[in-house]
Amino acid sequence: MAVNGPLGRGEGLGAGVLARLALRRERAIAPWWILTIVALALVMVSYIRTNMATYELKLAYLQVIDASAFLHALGGGVVEPRLEVLATWRSGGFLYVASAFAAVLSVVRHTRREEDAGRSELVLSGTVGRHAPLTAAVLVAGGISLAGGALTAAVLIGMGLEPTGSLAYGAAIAVAGWVFGGVAAVAAQLVRNAHTATAIGLTVLAVAYVTRFAADATGQTWLTWLTPIGWSHLVRPYQEERWWVLGLSALVAAILYAVAYALLDRRDLGSGLLPERLGRASALELRGPVSLAWRLHRALLARWAVGVAAFAAVGGALSPLTRDLLSRPSVVVDNITHFLGVPMGATQLAAYSWYLILILAYAVALYPVLMTLRLRSEETSGRAETLQATPMTRLRWAGGHLLVTALGTAGLMALAGVVFGTVYSLLVGDLATDLPAFVAGALSTVPAAWCVGAVCVLAYGLLPRASVALSWLVWTLTAVLGQVVGPLYGLWGGSPAEPFHYVGNAIIGTPFALGPTAGLITTTALLAAAGLLALHHRDFGA
Repeated sequence: MAVNGPLGRGEGLGAGVLARLALRRERAIAPWWILTIVALALVMVSYIRTNMATYELKLAYLQVIDASAFLHALGGGVVEPRLEVLATWRSGGFLYVASAFAAVLSVVRHTRREEDAGRSELVLSGTVGRHAPLTAAVLVAGGISLAGGALTAAVLIGMGLEPTGSLAYGAAIAVAGWVFGGVAAVAAQLVRNAHTATAIGLTVLAVAYVTRFAADATGQTWLTWLTPIGWSHLVRPYQEERWWVLGLSALVAAILYAVAYALLDRRDLGSGLLPERLGRASALELRGPVSLAWRLHRALLARWAVGVAAFAAVGGALSPLTRDLLSRPSVVVDNITHFLGVPMGATQLAAYSWYLILILAYAVALYPVLMTLRLRSEETSGRAETLQATPMTRLRWAGGHLLVTALGTAGLMALAGVVFGTVYSLLVGDLATDLPAFVAGALSTVPAAWCVGAVCVLAYGLLPRASVALSWLVWTLTAVLGQVVGPLYGLWGGSPAEPFHYVGNAIIGTPFALGPTAGLITTTALLAAAGLLALHHRDFGA
């Protein structure tokens, strides 16, 4: 009989077995998170060395940062004209969030999602303690964060950066993951489904990042102490190395884990401590696969719409500041001019706005990826198989999801164009001419986003067991090889291997090219059709 409590012998044996099982499941996911963290740190160091080789260039870059509250807040903290400080300033704001993001997903995946699928109940029927699944999830998620931080430190030391600062930087990355692993562990006890637990964890992460950003943008640095992401920034690697701040993060993480264990003892398996929100007394009639897909996707689509609109509004609101920045000669402006490929003047401001639209487009390309993964989740949970007992065939079921996903992707980019174009036009442009250009530019990226999703559909149809890892890989490679990330390591203009490479800049008046757009749409249709055909012929639930 298993001993109750996280320290019992049965509990420890069960946690070890489940941790090994979780590691096997993570082998197709975790390495990509770790690689992303390490690669971004490496790329930033290489970028600074290549483009700001002299002290004068570093100082000029620092002056540009200090002149813009927005730019300063992107990295946060105190910046110095030194290679290691500039590199960690540029990458740290993203790496801390990436470590936290991976931890939230991992903890929820191995706790609440296992309960949703009924596997936890099966596991706990054996000689496994009640705390073992949570212990295994915490160990695995914490290990992923630790591996990302440790490998980053090792790579930076290997590149010749100062060892103490590199270790502090790696530790700051790791503890960010530990804290938000604790947040996810608590969320998994409060609610009864993985989707809501993930939403809670990522919402807390978003609030933490926005608070830290606001602290650096407004100069109210005391706000940084209110957010776990801010604590990692306050470590200040290669500067003061505040090791005691790492202890603060570790302490909060330990408290969160203790709270999660306490809450676990107070709820029934498969339930949550927070009461569920009851639905309508009479549900609306579902008229077919499209209606069903809409009911399943609308909440997530609404959250995406809020995020896209907020980013577009901020991007448009920064237009006056960007105009002033581009009017000042500097190494940053030279790099922007190199990337945009346009001369100085009003056209350059519009071209820079196109760069922000592209950032949104690469982000929105993740939406069809997630919706394709939803197909796999519905299949493995058994819910999709239940629908096969009705007149709804698997192709109609999948087709409904894909249609709603395609329209949702187009709607998100249309919203981005309307919001960005309206704010931009009111501040620095003309509503009659600029708004249509922004909407057209945003919509021109939709076929490329569809193409990314279609590759994931093909992976889901042909290789369902590997489709989750392949889908994340497809989106990651699209972003890494694309026009936004590519310039960080000298790949100006992106790579022909990713679909956004074939999207023209409609905002600066580039003539519409029917060939590339038709090619993207045709490729999308062929890939999606091949994926649906494979789904039709393979075993369902495999």
